[in-house]
Formats: sequence, C-alpha cells, structure tokens
Amino acid sequence: MYEGAVQDLIDELGRLPGVGPKSAQRIAFHLLAAEATDVERLSSTLLRVKNEVMFCSICGNVAQAEICRICSDPRRDASLICVVEEPKDVVAVERTREFRGRYHVLGGAISPIDGIGPDDLRIRELLTRLRDGVVTELILATDPNLEGEATATYLARLLAPMGLAVTRLASGLPVGGDLEYADEVTLGRAFSGRRRVD
Repeated sequence: MYEGAVQDLIDELGRLPGVGPKSAQRIAFHLLAAEATDVERLSSTLLRVKNEVMFCSICGNVAQAEICRICSDPRRDASLICVVEEPKDVVAVERTREFRGRYHVLGGAISPIDGIGPDDLRIRELLTRLRDGVVTELILATDPNLEGEATATYLARLLAPMGLAVTRLASGLPVGGDLEYADEVTLGRAFSGRRRVD
C-alpha cells in the first residue's frame, strides 16, 4: 500500500504479537514523525536487548547473565518451585510479594492445535532440577485456560510418583467482583476451592 521502507516497517511491526495492520500503521507513522534521536534510542535498545539478554540456564527466566538474579539469590527458598509458562508470569508473581521460592519457566503451554507438545517445553530441565531431592513443593501456576490446565494436569500426573507436594494456584472470584458477572467455570472453581473461615 505504501512505498518501500514505510511498507517494510508496517509489515515488520505487523509481525509482532498483538499488533494488527491498523496498529502497525499507527506505530509506523508515529516513528516517522518522531525525532531521530528517539528512533535511534529505540533501535539501540532493541539491539542491546537482543545482544545482552539471555535465558537463565537454571530456570529459563530472562537474565543479564548465565544465571538470573532469583536463582542466584541465596535468600530464596530452594525447596519451593513455582512453575510458570513465560518470563512475564514471573514478574506477575513477584509483584504479589507473596512467594519467596524459585521459579521454572516452561516456555509455553501444551497446545496440540498449535503443534506444541510436552517435548517442546522445558519439562526435561524441570525433572533434572527435581532429581536432587531439595524441592519439597512444586506450585503449578500455569494460565487458567485450556492450554494451561492441560499443562498443569500433564505435569501433576508426571510428577505424582516423585512424592513431592504438587499444588495448583487457586482460582475463582476476583476481589471487588460481583457474583452475577462471574462465568460458570469461575464460579464453579470458587465453590470447589472454598475454605473454612476462622
């Protein structure tokens, strides 16, 4: 639709997840109108991230070195591992300030429709981490959707013979929500996950 470099930029931006054709066009024209120094700063940051950021050799989280800051922190509880799908999920859990253990990033979830099976995830690496017997509890914090549930179920069955506690994050009603707006699955999980009020 546009000539040369502009169309190439729109096409490249459109390949990013969550960026459709209209958004790609808006971003492209924003960059065209921006100061050259702003565009250069964005460009150098993208290159720096690509060159400097890696994945932790232990947990798979994003890191500036071979081992991420969480895995190298001796204050973290090595007996607890929270299994998440993506590095962004680590950030979400860390924001709660409730978890003081370590993480394991799978790199996705089982999704037969997308051709992603257990062998495509970092499950072998997780099993290797569990061999030494230090871990006593594994918290499955995969997304509460079809793929996340399939992944959690697969891991729970795989890990059952190991004798460690395998738990799943509770799911149910959000704080500040109304019962009338909750879908059946969410309300059902809230009922099955209810606990005694002391």
